[in-house]
Amino acid sequence: MRFGTLDASYGRVARQVAAGGLDLPDDLRALIAAGASAPGPLTGGQPGHPLTGPVYVEGARPGDTLVVELLEVRTGDWGWTGCRPGGIGLLDDEVPGAHTHFWDLRAGTHTDFLASGFRARLPLAPFPGVIGVAPAAPGPHPTAPPRQVGGNMDVRQLVAGSTLYLPVEVPGALLSVGDVHAAQGDGEVSGTGIETDGEVTVRLGLRRGRALTMPELRTPPEPTPLWSAGAYVTTGHAPELLEAARHALRGMLAHLGEEYGLGFTDAYILASACVDLRVSQIVDAPHYTVSALLPQGLFAR
Repeated sequence: MRFGTLDASYGRVARQVAAGGLDLPDDLRALIAAGASAPGPLTGGQPGHPLTGPVYVEGARPGDTLVVELLEVRTGDWGWTGCRPGGIGLLDDEVPGAHTHFWDLRAGTHTDFLASGFRARLPLAPFPGVIGVAPAAPGPHPTAPPRQVGGNMDVRQLVAGSTLYLPVEVPGALLSVGDVHAAQGDGEVSGTGIETDGEVTVRLGLRRGRALTMPELRTPPEPTPLWSAGAYVTTGHAPELLEAARHALRGMLAHLGEEYGLGFTDAYILASACVDLRVSQIVDAPHYTVSALLPQGLFAR
């Protein structure tokens, strides 16, 4: 089964690029940076992701597990990553202004980040940011928060070759897919990965008699050219996990500025596309430790 999906701008980025290149109007840039650059359905008073579905799965019953094998994930020709003051990103309160970075994905295997004379190459690792089934609780349900039935999980390991297991809560499961990202770091720190239109091909199955309480997944062996040259790591330590993450990210953005000459916003965008945030420890009271990892393979040629 193949799902054709729109990006978080409801396809307007691709249409604008096709019509006139990357010279987008200021109002569209601002809306894209806000993560909702075109009119779309509102759910629970919040902008919703454009999703394809729901698909009724014959024979699926509450208490079953829906098995979703991801066979192929393809991107559109163009992608974007945005940030703005007051947005949902980890350091959006420090962003000087709304900004959208556009990515050329036409090579199919990689995309280049170009900013202020700086160049880095990111391999594409596309995955659906939103994939899930319907919750049993009465709706409507905003698409932004992930739930026990999946949804907007943004798990970057859900690439082709992975298998996702979802708890079924309603007859037919009602599977929906969308929000393809061409690449993303663990954390999606600016609030957006590399957002793009896409195609997601899956094979569906059912497991009886095993009722999950949360989604689970199995990933394929991960080729690691991006990480083969090691990583530069910054750390954050604080009594709250989010504050520790902010400290680690600030250190990484400072490193990108000092080492590579990137301004705050460009460094923030790049980090959202490829820097991994990891919880290094949660037992050494009173502080949590979060590490931010920058893959040095970005700079290999």
